[in-house]
Amino acid sequence: MSSREQCPYEDGRVVIDPAFKADAPARYARLRQSGPIHPAEFHLGLKGWVVVGHDLAREALTHPALLKDATPAAEALAAAGYVLHRPKVGLGAQMMEADPPEHTRLRRLASAAFTPRRTAELAPRIERIAHDLIDALPPSGEADLVEAFNAPLPATVIAELLGIPREHHLDFRRWSGQALQVASPEHRPALAGLHGLLGGLIADKRRHPQDDLLSALVAVRDEEDGRLSEEELVGTAMMLVVAGHESTVNLLGNAVLALLLHPEQLRLLRERPELMPGAVEEFLRYDTSVERSTSRYAAEDLTLGGVPIPRGGMVVVALGSAGHDAPQTAGTDPALLDVARPNPRHLAFGHGIHYCLGAPLARLETAIALRTLLSRVPELELAAPVDSLDWIGSGIIRGVLSLPVRYRVA
Repeated sequence: MSSREQCPYEDGRVVIDPAFKADAPARYARLRQSGPIHPAEFHLGLKGWVVVGHDLAREALTHPALLKDATPAAEALAAAGYVLHRPKVGLGAQMMEADPPEHTRLRRLASAAFTPRRTAELAPRIERIAHDLIDALPPSGEADLVEAFNAPLPATVIAELLGIPREHHLDFRRWSGQALQVASPEHRPALAGLHGLLGGLIADKRRHPQDDLLSALVAVRDEEDGRLSEEELVGTAMMLVVAGHESTVNLLGNAVLALLLHPEQLRLLRERPELMPGAVEEFLRYDTSVERSTSRYAAEDLTLGGVPIPRGGMVVVALGSAGHDAPQTAGTDPALLDVARPNPRHLAFGHGIHYCLGAPLARLETAIALRTLLSRVPELELAAPVDSLDWIGSGIIRGVLSLPVRYRVA
């Protein structure tokens, strides 16, 4: 074991870099042994604290003085190349980066368009997309499951939900995948590309409304009290595309990889498909795709888990780590994958006012996709050593960039 593996600190801080992200579950486990919160360095040299314990994570996610308003941290952010209040391009003008009362207004308006009825009605279409993707595979062979199944399924669902025309689907998939890799050179061009695409589509929907989510958001923008500004409208659409799509792509990848590495769990889930709803919760707990929360900033000097955080200090919650520290009501060791675990507890969708608006859709897509894959593909195994897999190197998402498998379709 290397000295870095024995001690995850460098110069007094945890360095959350690509090597850390590829080995995140083990690294977070070592951190939890020495406390629930640690000083950390993130991409572009940003410094702050990472919360790894479940109970402290819940406290941090609802702490009244830990806000999305980054004004107290403006100097540190500017030194790392960030500019606050970017008005034209990016994900800033939406509820994930807002505090009350703006957050309350934005979430209420987005919820008015993103209804449970609209989500439930998607089930037959999601199932059809899953079967079509498997039908498109050769009867047997090797494939990259991310490219062939995991990525196109949620991408198609969210594109159809929003009303993105088919001719834009390839650009949409490419840009949304790059937009969350914040240290990648493609990050800003991808944001600009998505912003331009969605802005143009929103103008089209205003002239020719249809039965889709973008048209519904435009109606909210133009008709409701306290309506969305144009910037907020595009920002909300960007959030739904990037956060609502990439998280599911990588949740599917992490779930399939976990099953391939635990063949007894794969066999159990095939034999007992009624376990799938609970198994989805277990995948969210065991290796969730949204590894960390977005940043929060101390509006005043405060203490968190006995650690003093100065005004302007950045705090990030390790949502995946919290799932391994959450008290489980029953079942096996939290470090183990157990698709039959009763009521797995996790914070994969957050906690408090920023709890994920798209959680029902993510659960629905994941359950249908996995159920279809396991029933249609009776032979499925990893086609490369697990330590050769490449992981997303930066940002809040955890997932493999490709998943080579050998398979046979029934």
